[in-house]
Amino acid sequence: MDLVGSFLMSAMTLLVALLCVFLVLPPLLLYKFLASVFRHFSSENMNGKVVLITGASSGIGEQMAYEYAKKGASLVVVARRRNLLQQVAAKAQELGSPDVLVACADVSNADDCKEFVAKAIHHFGRLDHLVNNAGITSICKIRDVTDATNFTPMMDINFWGSVYPTYFAIPHLKKSKGKVVINSSVTAFLNPPRMSFYCASKAALMSFYEALRNELGPTVTITIATLGFVESEMTQGKHLSKHGVIEVNAKLREVIRGSFPIMSTGVCAKAIVEGACRGEKNVTEPAWCKVLFLLKVLCPELIEWYYRKSYFTKSISTYGSSTSTSWLAI
Repeated sequence: MDLVGSFLMSAMTLLVALLCVFLVLPPLLLYKFLASVFRHFSSENMNGKVVLITGASSGIGEQMAYEYAKKGASLVVVARRRNLLQQVAAKAQELGSPDVLVACADVSNADDCKEFVAKAIHHFGRLDHLVNNAGITSICKIRDVTDATNFTPMMDINFWGSVYPTYFAIPHLKKSKGKVVINSSVTAFLNPPRMSFYCASKAALMSFYEALRNELGPTVTITIATLGFVESEMTQGKHLSKHGVIEVNAKLREVIRGSFPIMSTGVCAKAIVEGACRGEKNVTEPAWCKVLFLLKVLCPELIEWYYRKSYFTKSISTYGSSTSTSWLAI
């Protein structure tokens, strides 16, 4: 009887799967295709709109500020380095932004986040796009970590540094039927060696916003940008060391830049902003990283084999321990 029951269960499962493939999948794919075509030819007019960007003093955040400025949006640029923010603000105004508010703040501090959102509303009276871009990376072996609490800043900045601003901005985004843009990483799917803490922070970020999308939609839409090899301070060797200190490592920079072709920050930022203005749910840059997702689903063993091969055969000495030459720029 157990054998018969198992056979019937397998047959029913196969039947349901076939029905889904042949009855549900074709119209769903057609709908998604038509929706993507419609979005391609329709983009939000940003004139008179207000965009708040965290981590805007350099890298992708800085370039996204310029892209929004070209579209005529007013900006609130947030980071910890005021001198760099002021330079970004000046250039953004030259590119077309009618007004730029500079907010020097730490996104891992909830009070700071509450304050800069309040300043944005007080100054502009509205908020249309919230771009959560601030983040840090870390590359080290878990066995080299002497104190796991050294990596608390990783979750504070990468996860809570996006959640806090979103929490305080939601009431205002609901009024404007606005958007939240999240800059995440392909490491959340691929889980490369020596990036355990970073992968965990990005995976938590994506799960949170996937759930929030279901909670807020369609009033507030969410665009998740999944980024791979893109030029930034991270690819310049800036990372959270095993000692819990932000450092720039020249050797690490050389390794990262020599591993894979790296997409320019400006091109990446333009793709994200265009995708957000079209209302895309997901943006993946560089686009070829989508192939890696497919490999992860269909051939996880191949990805694991590559990690093992790279982990043991390609390394350099960094802080007295080896660092993989692959998967560092993600």
